[in-house]
Amino acid sequence: MKKLNQQLILLMLLAFFSFSFSAISQVGIGTTTPDASSVLDVNSTTQGVLTPRMTTAQRTAIATPANGLLVYDTTENSFYFYKSSAWTKIDSKVRNNHKLIKSAADLSAELTAGGGTRYLLSANTLYEINGTITLAQPIELNNAYLIGLDTNEDILVRAGGTMFTGNTGGSIRNLTLTAPGGTIFNLTGTTGQNLIFRDSVVANSGSVGAIGGFGLVFISIVQFSGNTNGVTYNNITDLLLSNVGWLSSNTGTYETFTGTFSILEKQGGFSEVDGTAIGIDVSANPVVGHGVLTGTSFSGTSTQYINRYTVGSYTGYNFNNAWTVNCPGIPLESDQVATGNIYYNGTITTGFVQTVTNNTALNLSGNTGSNTTTAVNLFRISSPQNNRITYLGKKTKTFQINAALSIRGNSGTGDYYGFFIRKNGTTTLTETNTLMRVNNTSDISSNSISGTVELAPNDYIEIWGQRLVGSGTTSITVFSLNISIK
Repeated sequence: MKKLNQQLILLMLLAFFSFSFSAISQVGIGTTTPDASSVLDVNSTTQGVLTPRMTTAQRTAIATPANGLLVYDTTENSFYFYKSSAWTKIDSKVRNNHKLIKSAADLSAELTAGGGTRYLLSANTLYEINGTITLAQPIELNNAYLIGLDTNEDILVRAGGTMFTGNTGGSIRNLTLTAPGGTIFNLTGTTGQNLIFRDSVVANSGSVGAIGGFGLVFISIVQFSGNTNGVTYNNITDLLLSNVGWLSSNTGTYETFTGTFSILEKQGGFSEVDGTAIGIDVSANPVVGHGVLTGTSFSGTSTQYINRYTVGSYTGYNFNNAWTVNCPGIPLESDQVATGNIYYNGTITTGFVQTVTNNTALNLSGNTGSNTTTAVNLFRISSPQNNRITYLGKKTKTFQINAALSIRGNSGTGDYYGFFIRKNGTTTLTETNTLMRVNNTSDISSNSISGTVELAPNDYIEIWGQRLVGSGTTSITVFSLNISIK
């Protein structure tokens, strides 16, 4: 009987515990009130959870691991979990060579590296500017990368001093730069250094400054506003300016070019130039191998958008022959619009006498010395001597020629003369031939000449004549002569 009672009590206890464990849906360790959403709630302020630890060989030897299985790999010092038939490493992704800058104090190591007089950045390192950073010293880029994520919120400030200095390049993007009473750039690089500056704003500075000496300077989508003086570019191999905007709130000269450039291209953007401000200054006659200024809109109240070349430009134009210019607000300048005209400037009723010997072709330059011609409306054209038009462009171009002569044969009634355009003194353009017959020595014949000619740089054209029928020595009188090409 006693034994039966013991068995009954045991069965009741088992039933109780079975009911208790099935009724409890959460387990708490360190807490008596586990969170209702958790199966296991571990609570401690002094200890953590330690997962199984094993080597890589032991981890990969686990048979049929379940999805979500978590272990710590002691070989790689990393957590792994099993997912979709493969072990996946749990590892935080940190960008190499990256530094977040939230105050100037975050640049203390760079200030030390710069001897306390400048922030010497680490080469090939990305410096991410977060917020407004007020600089106590200038920055030397040292081929590093400065970047912001929001141009209007990520700002570098250098009051009363220079913001960027030194002879190295780098990259600056997505930032607002401001140097009240100071200068943004004082950079003198070398041909082996490049500077990239884009997607930024330069505002309210004493001067944008000076950039020179680099192999490549590329400035794109940058807005300038409220600056007292602009920027000077000097001796840069390749200078590329794309979609740069200068607001009318700027004063002084916006962009000055000096020295030598292999390529200088400024495309797109705008320059609002008011008052005494100047948009572009090329008065120092920079030497440019290939210059392009296209698509930039010039507007404003200023009477001088361009401070022109003082050597090598033409009346009413701003640049020399190395440039192609096509911008709203300033004159069009390119080889395609080269043009010129010359005309005989003597007394029209007297003319000049040209001696004719047998059937030899002759240049109507006036072999008596009385023929002088005047050049007008020249653009990329010169007239270095009488009866000559010389092309001065950079590229070979086809021109339309129009010329006219008023001539009288002074003897040799019945003689025939041909008049034509000759290129470089040797090549007769036969399609320009026009004919005159001496009917009597009182008649004046008016001859027109037209045609086309392809001229390379420094090629020239002249009006020539030749007696076709007749012989001996005689003369003709030329009362008017003019040539125009376009």
